[in-house]
Amino acid sequence: MLSKKTKIFLAGHKGMVGSSILKKLKENGYSNLLLADKKKLNLLDQSKVYNYLAKKKPKLVIIAAAKVGGILANSDFKEKFLYENLQIQNNLIHGSYLAKVKNLIFLGSSCIYPRNCKQPMNEKYLLSGKLEETNDAYAIAKIAGIYMCENYSKSYNLNYKCLMPPNMYGPGDNYNLRNSHFFSALLRKIHIAKTKNKKNIVLWGSGNAKRELMFVDDFADSVIFFMGKKIKEPFLNIGTGKSYSIKWFAEFLMKKIGVKLKIKYDRSKPDGMPKKCLDTSLARKYGWRSKVNFDEGFYITYKDFQKNY
Repeated sequence: MLSKKTKIFLAGHKGMVGSSILKKLKENGYSNLLLADKKKLNLLDQSKVYNYLAKKKPKLVIIAAAKVGGILANSDFKEKFLYENLQIQNNLIHGSYLAKVKNLIFLGSSCIYPRNCKQPMNEKYLLSGKLEETNDAYAIAKIAGIYMCENYSKSYNLNYKCLMPPNMYGPGDNYNLRNSHFFSALLRKIHIAKTKNKKNIVLWGSGNAKRELMFVDDFADSVIFFMGKKIKEPFLNIGTGKSYSIKWFAEFLMKKIGVKLKIKYDRSKPDGMPKKCLDTSLARKYGWRSKVNFDEGFYITYKDFQKNY
C-alpha cells in the first residue's frame, strides 16, 4: 500500500498533465515527491535516467512526460514522435525495473485505437484495425509502452499499469497554432477573432470529426484514484464517455466567449480520426467516474488563457 510518505517520482511535472497531477498529489497529502526538470534530468539520456532512479529509489513512478502535439505536429515530425516517446518511456520503464521500483503508472492516449474503431472504443479493440495515419507514430510508441508495462509486470511480478485518456484541456495548455491540440487552437482562434473584430474563422477539415474532451484536473484525479489500486487489466480507458463534433466545440466556444463568427472549413487539411469516444465501463467498475462538466472546465481554462496568454 502507498502511504502519504511514499516516495513518488513524477516525470513531466511541468507539462499540462504533469502539473495537474502534481497539484492533486499535493492536495491529497503526498509530500515525498521527486521532481526533475529537463535541465536536471534529460529523459532521453538512458544512463542519466537509470542513475537517477537507482540513486533516488522511488516507490512509485508516474510517467506524464511525452512529446505531444496536434494533428500537424504529429504528421510532420513522425520520426521525432516515435524516437522521443519510445526513448523516454523505455528509459523510465526499464530503469524503474532495474531500480526495483514495484509501482509505475504510464499515461497513454485514445489515439492508440484503430482509425475506424467501433464506438465507444473498448480496451479489447486495441490492434483490431489500421491506425489513423496522422498520429500513427505517436500511437505506436504508446502501444509499445502498454505492452512493455504489461510484460514487465507479468515477468517480474510488478504493478505497472497504464491509463488512456482522451483529448485533454485545461490550465497550462499549449496555444501555439502550429502544434497545439484542436481545442486550444479553437479557443485561441476564436479569442483572436473577437479581439480583432473579425467576421469569420477558418477551421481545419470538415468540422464533422467527433472528439471526446476531458478537463485535465479530472484526469489527474483518476491517476490519484488508481495509484493505490490493483487492476487486473494491462490498461484502462479514462474519459467522459461523451463526444461532440469539432463544429459543436467551435459553436460552444463562440457562445461562451460571446462572439458570432461564420465558420469556413479548410478541407485541404485532415480531419484525423472520424470519431473518438472511449468506453469507460471498466474504470467505472473500479469505482472511478468523471466529475468535471464542460462548462466548469471551460471557465477555469479560459480564465487561465486570458491571464497567461
